[in-house]
Amino acid sequence: MSEKPSVLFVCVHNAGRSQMAAAWLTHLAGDRVEVRSAGSDPGDAVNPAAVEAMAEVGIDISAEQPKILTVDAVKESDVCITMGCGDSCPVFPGKRYLDWKLEDPAGQGVAAVRPIRDEIKAMVEGLIKEIGVPAC
Repeated sequence: MSEKPSVLFVCVHNAGRSQMAAAWLTHLAGDRVEVRSAGSDPGDAVNPAAVEAMAEVGIDISAEQPKILTVDAVKESDVCITMGCGDSCPVFPGKRYLDWKLEDPAGQGVAAVRPIRDEIKAMVEGLIKEIGVPAC
């Protein structure tokens, strides 16, 4: 892993789980980690319930836009974390791959997204410890 680790979060639409995970990692680790997120079939906008749930904890993701998963994004990342996107993520030797099993927040209200948000936070906190980056 490079001096400044790079983490890529991938879900299907890059509109919920991966956006929340990227926001949590940025919030908790600051600029000590390079954070990316992408989707195998990106949506048109970030899930409004995810935006609202993150705003409740003081994190603004309202300006984020879903992005397409590229081979370069995977190549440039030390850790690639998938969240329900199946085999659509390219695999390269020497990369660390994790698959986080999380409920898909698509089409759900903020009450259903809150527990997903909180589960993602706990998983990101564990990731920060695993990759050896001190939290802010």
